[in-house]
Amino acid sequence: MKSFLIIGLGSFGHHLCKSLAQYKCEIMLADKDSENLEDLLPLVVSAKVGDCTNEAVLKSFGVESFDACFVCIGGNFQESLEITSLLKELGAKKVFSRADEQVQAKFLLRNGADEVIYPELEAAERLAVSESSDNIFNCIELTKEHKIYEINVLPAWIGKNMIELDFRKKYNLTVLAVRQGEELMVMPSPEYRFQQGDHPMVLGHIKDIQKVT
Repeated sequence: MKSFLIIGLGSFGHHLCKSLAQYKCEIMLADKDSENLEDLLPLVVSAKVGDCTNEAVLKSFGVESFDACFVCIGGNFQESLEITSLLKELGAKKVFSRADEQVQAKFLLRNGADEVIYPELEAAERLAVSESSDNIFNCIELTKEHKIYEINVLPAWIGKNMIELDFRKKYNLTVLAVRQGEELMVMPSPEYRFQQGDHPMVLGHIKDIQKVT
């Protein structure tokens, strides 16, 4: 069972805690305000109230014992930067730090963050993608160039399978799943014939995905 430390229990920290709890992870929470912790207490093994920019406070958590530490503070970049740096100095194995703007990432990475999270930016990009085209329903970014898109089946695909379409060679895309209403078919057979209303979930380079959307 993996263990995690979450610092800063705003909206993002709350959602992260609840999601990790669903996977039976051991979680410690930390925030300056006790009221931010109260509703999450049944989900975690420990919750601490304190100023995590104070090295002594952070050291008392035994940060080196967690599989990863999440700095989820929003609205106070200086605090996020200080805590990120202290976590690494104290031996944290892996540090994920929240940023509100891309320019903050450079400073966080230089000061110990292993990875930077942009919850608002990522949500905005997904919304922009889905609303900018009637043929796109969802998007998961793997890298800046490669994404997974849930798209509308093209009329030319209906009634044909991936072999007949020579799908991978022609479109340079991989079909990971097909959504049919509430049903999700994962890794469909190459012989599966696309139907009206299907939503294929395709993985590929953004330039190739744009050609079919």
